[in-house]
Amino acid sequence: MSIRYIFLVIWLFSSMGGTTRAQILNPVQWSYKVEKVNEKEATLVFTADIDDKWHLYSQNIPDGGPVPTSFKFIPSKDYTLVGKVEEVSKGENIFDSSFNMKLTVFSHKAVFKQKIRKLTNKPFAVTGTLEFMCCDDSRCIPPKELDFSFTIGKGAGGTVNKEEAASETKQKAKQTAPQLKSQVNLNISGTTEGTEVKEGKAASAIAATSGTPVEKEKKSLWVFFLLSLLAGLAGTITPCVFPMIPMTIAFFTRNTGSRAKSILQAFIFGISIMLIYTSIGLIVSLTSAGADFANTLSTNWIVNLTFFILFLIFAAAFLGMFELVLPNSLITKADQQADKGGLLAAFFMGLTTVLVSFSCTGPLVGALLVEAASGDVLKPTIGMFGFGLAFATPFTLLAIFPSWLKGLPKSGGWLNSVEVVLGFIVLAFSMKYLMVIDQTYNLHLISRDVYLAIWIVIFSLMGFYLLGKIKFKKDSDLPYVSFPRLIVVIITFTFVVYLIPGLFGAPLKPISGLLPPMKAQKFDLLSLHNTPSQTVAFSTEKPPSLLCDTPRYNDLFELPYNLQGYFDYKQALACARKQHKPLLLDFVGHACSNCKEMESKVWSDPEVLKRLRNDFIIVELYVDDRTRLPESEWITSVYDGKVKKTIGKVNADLEISRFRVNSQPYYVILDTNEKVLTHPIGHTLDIREFINFLDQGKKAFDKE
Repeated sequence: MSIRYIFLVIWLFSSMGGTTRAQILNPVQWSYKVEKVNEKEATLVFTADIDDKWHLYSQNIPDGGPVPTSFKFIPSKDYTLVGKVEEVSKGENIFDSSFNMKLTVFSHKAVFKQKIRKLTNKPFAVTGTLEFMCCDDSRCIPPKELDFSFTIGKGAGGTVNKEEAASETKQKAKQTAPQLKSQVNLNISGTTEGTEVKEGKAASAIAATSGTPVEKEKKSLWVFFLLSLLAGLAGTITPCVFPMIPMTIAFFTRNTGSRAKSILQAFIFGISIMLIYTSIGLIVSLTSAGADFANTLSTNWIVNLTFFILFLIFAAAFLGMFELVLPNSLITKADQQADKGGLLAAFFMGLTTVLVSFSCTGPLVGALLVEAASGDVLKPTIGMFGFGLAFATPFTLLAIFPSWLKGLPKSGGWLNSVEVVLGFIVLAFSMKYLMVIDQTYNLHLISRDVYLAIWIVIFSLMGFYLLGKIKFKKDSDLPYVSFPRLIVVIITFTFVVYLIPGLFGAPLKPISGLLPPMKAQKFDLLSLHNTPSQTVAFSTEKPPSLLCDTPRYNDLFELPYNLQGYFDYKQALACARKQHKPLLLDFVGHACSNCKEMESKVWSDPEVLKRLRNDFIIVELYVDDRTRLPESEWITSVYDGKVKKTIGKVNADLEISRFRVNSQPYYVILDTNEKVLTHPIGHTLDIREFINFLDQGKKAFDKE
């Protein structure tokens, strides 16, 4: 479509009344039916048809995550529930970095079933409400409640009339469309492009860059596979593996009858190692199947504390405190089978290698399995395959080309240094599991700056160790620092220097997924606060208030980066009129990961912060907050006719009925007469686009 054609369409719409209409999203349509089990039992079936690129959240969502799908049945003397609502459809397990947890979602279609036992032979109705929330890659809609009703016929399960079973979402969309046409009119000043066009542009851009949850999961598996390869290679240069290479190669190069047979044995040896490690991963995968298992591992404090202790044990083993060894009898039996010769001996030689090297590779394997078990059920198998592939490849290649042995470095103290460095790295990553406990249970014991301080100390000690300033039990004297060692020292201390600004509030975006979120930062020296005299204060304290009065709900909500603003629309509008400033509406949600991404990657920009602090009265409107309002503040929606009793319901109704949008984040700039000044904007990681949005709104306000 040409630019000329777009402007023609916009002109036609503006000439028909100067209105711009956004889109009410109904990405999930529900239908219901009853299945007969026997004369006394029936099954209620809830089916959700989900639009492309959208996903519906499971019932099993950990605390602190988005709103789960839930079903509430009104008690009746005519029936009793048998068990709980069952998720028939298999969900997708995705990791949400904003919540730092594994979540189960459904795409395209989701089926839920609830079995009931009839207590009467007369026809009766089963009624209740279901609540759900759904998102795509660029936005979310606030949690929505729907009433449902099943008619249970005499004797059998009965079926719901097709009209009765039709989606309430569809019905409401049809019923309210005429109302919205007459009730909503967005008068946009100085614009040439409609809201709907702009939102579509942003959504398509996000879709092109972000990918679907499945695509993100595939990328995650590839990253984990590469990490497993690196761990396998690291295992080959540990003190109890590297010296074994010449001895193992001698097994294949001795006189066995033919060169071809030696090569075949070498391949069997390598494949055996891969199969052994992959089998370990497969066992873990089979025993960890299911979304509940993944969610439990991701968030349960007992599990995460156990993993933290395991990582400490692995780190202690690498640092020489003790050795992890398998029973000698097991190693001896495998070695005896290898000595018998033949092709089968190559398999037992591989098994012996795995067993003997366990004291060095055990912590690496254990760390990979711990990390894999808390994620996708395929991860353990993929991880162990990658580890086994990398671990076996050097042995196999050197068995085929024994002349390469001459080029290998001699064994020495450098091998133990490799093991100690791995110990420091494992120790640093053990903190992740404490972070999960702290964030999930809102303990607020490990702030982001304390977490970074621990990392800085750990990696600084690692740098001093590599310089020979610190020695462990098995270390030999370091007469000089070699060039390769110096390169590793430089990399280590460069990383430490990079971490230091994070103590004072620097976002450290490349590694933000490994750290607590910015909201957990307690000491933020780099936050700049503009006072009325425009002086810059470097302080962790909030600056004197530039607002008209104390914001309502400031005990519940807080703006990021010490920004000042309101959380109640009417109060913010009154202040905007008093100070004669444009009003920036930020429709946001506790469970909106894209909202958090916007704050982390866009609002943190200095140019954005300067405009937010100086040019606008900000009002942050949470659409999913469940704080109940006083009865005097309840409203009856002009959209669906229902009474809204909570902060979230009232704010969501404002977004829908006023702007005909129900996705978050969503930003609107109004003047003091509540007129929209420029195109509202949704989720975008283009900082320049967001700055232009703010500048256009401010410019339009100044012209009035």
